[in-house]
Amino acid sequence: MGLFITFEGIEGCGKTTQVGLAAEFLDSEGISHLVTEEPGATPLGAHIRKLLLNRNSFSLNPEAELFLFLADRAQHVRDVVLPALAEGKTVLCDRFSDASIAYQGFGRGLEVDTVRMLDRVAAGTLRPDRTFLFDLPVETSIERAMRRIGSGQSVSPEDRFEREEIAFHRRVRKGYLDLARKEPDRFVIVDGTGEIAAVQGRVRTELIGLLRKNRK
Repeated sequence: MGLFITFEGIEGCGKTTQVGLAAEFLDSEGISHLVTEEPGATPLGAHIRKLLLNRNSFSLNPEAELFLFLADRAQHVRDVVLPALAEGKTVLCDRFSDASIAYQGFGRGLEVDTVRMLDRVAAGTLRPDRTFLFDLPVETSIERAMRRIGSGQSVSPEDRFEREEIAFHRRVRKGYLDLARKEPDRFVIVDGTGEIAAVQGRVRTELIGLLRKNRK
């Protein structure tokens, strides 16, 4: 089985950039891999993504939002992630189960244990081998995210979450940090305020160690 590595963090934390750079590193090492994301990595997921991220789409209550993310995950795990892992590929995933706990649990105020229980139905027994959490102050994250959207680097208007009140983002950040503290063997907290190259250096160091361990 291949390795399942997830990249998490609040908006504008730089995780998507780091996924791409990590993939380039694996390419240079000749390691077979797959880059994927949530939501949107399957045909069904692409439709769900439009509903979830487009601020001009529908008004969603927290429960409906959660179930849409879980529907995307159920299809994604079975159609994309598990087949790639079975082929021995290293899978780099931009957001996974931790995002539901942080955003819909801590952020939206849904019962965290309920979110976990429902996620186990969607994700099955799949758990990340390692999770990179890119952490930075909320004010910095929102400034970055809105600058990216304004520059056209993000597909506008996929900014429904970025435009949430700052208290929401603080709750999400707290949720992520709480998760990381409870699972220190899985999470690697990375300072997201650093230069891109320095952040990638930390990621690569962790990847090298993980890959070596997996080969034994």
